[in-house]
Order: sequence, then C-alpha cells, then structure tokens
Amino acid sequence: MPRRGVRRVLPLLLGWEELPKSVSVHGAPHGERLREPVPGILLECEDGWLLLDTGFNTALLRDPALRRRYYPSPSYQPELPGPGEPLEAALVGVGIAVEDVTAVAVSHLHADHAGGLKHFAGRVPVHVQRAELAYGLSGRPEVERHTIFRVDFDDPRIDWRQADGDTEIVPGVTAVLTAGHTPGHQSFVVDLAGGGGFVFAFDAADLTENITDERPVGASIGVDPQATVEPIRRLKRLAKEKGYELVPGHDPVVWPELMKRQGTVR
Repeated sequence: MPRRGVRRVLPLLLGWEELPKSVSVHGAPHGERLREPVPGILLECEDGWLLLDTGFNTALLRDPALRRRYYPSPSYQPELPGPGEPLEAALVGVGIAVEDVTAVAVSHLHADHAGGLKHFAGRVPVHVQRAELAYGLSGRPEVERHTIFRVDFDDPRIDWRQADGDTEIVPGVTAVLTAGHTPGHQSFVVDLAGGGGFVFAFDAADLTENITDERPVGASIGVDPQATVEPIRRLKRLAKEKGYELVPGHDPVVWPELMKRQGTVR
C-alpha cells in the first residue's frame, strides 16, 4: 500500500519582526538585534490543505491607535510584507485561495502566529493545545504582556479542536507538545507520502543555534528559560530517529532557503 502522508510542503512568509536576539536566545548579548521571518506552512494532505500558523492580525498593525495599544515597545517592530492581507497574498502566490484551506493548526497563540485566525472563524476546524487556549482565555493581566492578544482568537465562531499532548491531526501530521515558550506550544512532525519529512519546531527553537548548541529560547512563560532546552532535545531525538530535517521557527537564513528549495519564493 502507498504510504499515507503529506503530498506537498509549502513554506510561506507572512511578515518580519525586528527584535532583540535575546527574545530568541536566552542570554544573547545586549543590543544585538535580528530581523526574523514570520512563518506559515501550507500542507497538501489527503483531505485538503492544512495551514500551520496564520501570521499577524493586520488591523492591529495598520491602525495607528491599535498599533500604539498593542505594540507600544520600540524594541519590537512587526513588519508586513506588502499592502494587502499577508496570508491571502502568500496563498495566492502558491496558487491557493483562503477558501481552499480545510483545516488550521496553530503552534501557539502569540500575535505573529494566531493573528490571521480571523480568516477562518466559522469556516474550518482550528487545532490547538488545550493548555494554550486555556491560558489565552484566562483573563490574567500578564497574558497580553506576553504578546498574546485575546482579540485575535476569542471568537465564538472558531471551531476549536483541543488536544492534550501529542496528537495526529491528519494522516502524516502529528502535533507534538513542546511547552515552555508558551504553556501549550506545539511543534509538528510532517511525514511525506513519498518518504522523508520534516520536524517544524516553530518557537520551541527560533534559530539554528537553539538547536545545534541547545540554547534556551529567550521568551518563556511559567518556566525557567533552561526548561526550554528539553523540548529542543526531544525534537532533535524525533528528527534523528526519523531521519527528518529539523527546521527552526524564525531563522532568517534557514526559512528563506527552505522557501527556495520548496519553490515558494515570490
């Protein structure tokens, strides 16, 4: 029998963010800054297109008052890649309409990953870890300070599919709980139908050095930064066992190169 799995992997660029490197790597030198890509991944699965992560909520960036309200710090500057809706434009760039997406999964609820959920409310199921959604909707004042904006995802029309730990979302795509960066962060193992595959870390490991040097990520919620190393090690073990490439979430070199290899550079 043919192997069940994902037929195509299309990495997308949904924006950029200029920020201190210490956000991605705990203990990075003060003053060192990076311009990091905001990722999305489109997967052609047996039953349709699955989208992993959705980028920013453009309304919070383009309206001056909302931008001041939600992004007050000059040290963190989000950037949209063009004048329209980045997600729609990225999908059109690979020949897919938003309406063609049949399911969505979010690695976590940070604004650069969950801001595009407005496109899917009332339309398709959205996969998330139960602990992540509970934290995002908890009403605690520190949630927004962690750049998790309730306005992005508190919509009664969203058809949430909540997991408690590792779970297969569709044949060939497994969500792996990698909590630490956020309470319910999940990464994804993607098995290709033709053999091989990828492990997408997302923000469990922003940069290559988080993986190769096992450097803790700079931003974590509810745990000591050093606790974010174990999820990295787990992803490394999974990738080694399967012989898959482990892809960091925001690496400014790796992500454009992956887009070029997969044919999604516009």
